[in-house]
Amino acid sequence: MTHVVTENCIKCKYTDCVDVCPVDCFREGPNMLVIDPDECIDCAVCIPECPADAIFAEEDVPTDQLAFIKINADLAFAKGWKSITKRKAAPPDADSWNGKPNKVSMLER
Repeated sequence: MTHVVTENCIKCKYTDCVDVCPVDCFREGPNMLVIDPDECIDCAVCIPECPADAIFAEEDVPTDQLAFIKINADLAFAKGWKSITKRKAAPPDADSWNGKPNKVSMLER
């Protein structure tokens, strides 16, 4: 079992979740975070910390977001996204992107 970062993180990339993660399972890409499924211990402390409500337990990922289970795994491994262990400032326009649908095409890999 793991947790999954979904589409709403794209272009928001808030990092509040990173500060509470006890195992440093978050990986940072250009405009999104993902969770390394091999590192996640399923503690769920990140879920309430996400201002974008973009993190779900794998079994709770909304049907229209199921592709993000594979996206998280692929980007954590294949793309070699680096571990992020400290909170950073969100992009200046993060709030304007929060809640906007159909952002998957904007994902920078």
